[in-house]
Amino acid sequence: MLAWLREHRPAVQAWCPQLPPSPDEAMALVHQGTAHWPAAHSAVVGSSLGGFYAMGLSAQKAWPAVLINPAVDPARDLAAYIGEQRAFHAPDEAFYFRPEYIEQLRRHTLPGLPGPLPAEITARWLAVIATGDEVLDWHEMHTRCQGAKMHIVQGSDHALSDFDQHLSVILHHLKLCD
Repeated sequence: MLAWLREHRPAVQAWCPQLPPSPDEAMALVHQGTAHWPAAHSAVVGSSLGGFYAMGLSAQKAWPAVLINPAVDPARDLAAYIGEQRAFHAPDEAFYFRPEYIEQLRRHTLPGLPGPLPAEITARWLAVIATGDEVLDWHEMHTRCQGAKMHIVQGSDHALSDFDQHLSVILHHLKLCD
């Protein structure tokens, strides 16, 4: 997506930081990095745990969001992963997932688990959900994102390996192409 933006919409500013493992630090970084973005022309895109963070940022700032296989309840799902972990996108990079991160995730969770969120929040969202996600339950994602535009991908996987096939849907939602 970043390559497409550079080529076709060079005036669009995109920021894709490497987020720290601490949810509090991750959200602080995102809030600091977006503090001066113009509300009327901003949006957020996130995948997996980034999708969870994007839900929160979108709800707080009333921005459109694209959520790609978003984590719904990461406090529950990540409790089993306390300790040294390898980065999903860079397996040679290690990080330590601390027990206190579970409580931080709980604090950043929007209310109403396991159900859907209020329509005034989800109406700004596009949820791209793969039924073949091997990490997260696509039914949970679907329920949590009720009221959002849904792009259900039959099959695929958690990484949405066929991302390029869905780029036009994302770009349309973000009003970056006709």
